[in-house]
Amino acid sequence: MSDTVSDNSVGEALEVWIDQDLCTGDGICAQYAPEVFELDIDGLAYVKGDDDELRQSPGATVPVPVALLTDVVDSVKKCPGDCIHVRRVADRVEVYGPDAE
Repeated sequence: MSDTVSDNSVGEALEVWIDQDLCTGDGICAQYAPEVFELDIDGLAYVKGDDDELRQSPGATVPVPVALLTDVVDSVKKCPGDCIHVRRVADRVEVYGPDAE
């Protein structure tokens, strides 16, 4: 496990979403975790589900696969728009992202 992921979040059910109002369209997230993020024709990044369908509703979330947690967290940390949010499913507390405690 990489230094970028806290031991607290490993094993917890997490979900991720993108605030498109802040997205700069750099595509860094899609480079780190293409299984979870994708740029759409509008130039903005969106999360995508297991079915590879983009979730384009504001605030739409997808689960963070444990195997991809480090890649998703790296995406959060490298995102120039600070628009990627990862939160615990159980209590909806943000654990990675601009609003993380």
